[in-house]
Amino acid sequence: MPSLVDRIRAARENRVEAGGFTFTVRRPTDLEAARLTGASTADLLRYVIGWQGVRELDLVPGGDAAEVAFSPEVAQEWLADRPDLWGPLTEAVVQAYQRHTASLE
Repeated sequence: MPSLVDRIRAARENRVEAGGFTFTVRRPTDLEAARLTGASTADLLRYVIGWQGVRELDLVPGGDAAEVAFSPEVAQEWLADRPDLWGPLTEAVVQAYQRHTASLE
């Protein structure tokens, strides 16, 4: 059974389709958002916390066709060279936070 902390974090998760893949992004907490003023794309890509449908051959030329388990380090390295994914992923994080703040009003 997931811990209470895990359940709180899961409640901030959203899925987003981008580039033929499905990513899981986590909405920043209010405290994290306060620290994100002037955030860069790299800062926002930290909130990508999962993926589905990403294969080794998507990550490495000549790679295997098997799906790869999500790794934050691998994701950051790969996403650094995928500017086509930056917009949809960062927009999903920003929109999730905007929905959250709107729900508080």
